[in-house]
Amino acid sequence: MSEPLWRIEPGDLDVKLGIEISEQSPERVVASMPVAGNTQSLGRLHGGASAALAEATGSWAAMIHASTLGRVCVGVDLNITHHRGAREGTIIATATPLHRGRRAATYEVRIEDEQGRRVATARITNLLVDSD
Repeated sequence: MSEPLWRIEPGDLDVKLGIEISEQSPERVVASMPVAGNTQSLGRLHGGASAALAEATGSWAAMIHASTLGRVCVGVDLNITHHRGAREGTIIATATPLHRGRRAATYEVRIEDEQGRRVATARITNLLVDSD
């Protein structure tokens, strides 16, 4: 069976952060990232790393949707609330659609630790534009 045309691969920052995609479909994208190597000076998961994971996961979802319309996506808004600070293990991000239109797509990204406790909640909006 051939791979879907919309399969998205990680970018350079995703690779540096250790982000791995475990599931991607038009309805849901799931990615994980290790806490180790992505911490701030107090030893907790860096909020910027969580935001990068949320943006990557939500943008992958938006790109899948955009590709069904013959378009690409560009991020225009990211909002993230940090609920708890992970110190070890892996965090898992799940992006699900809130709105998928012809010109914009918005996703909720739920970030959890390995015990299923919510670490952060994000919302990302991408514009859908013609590819150059």
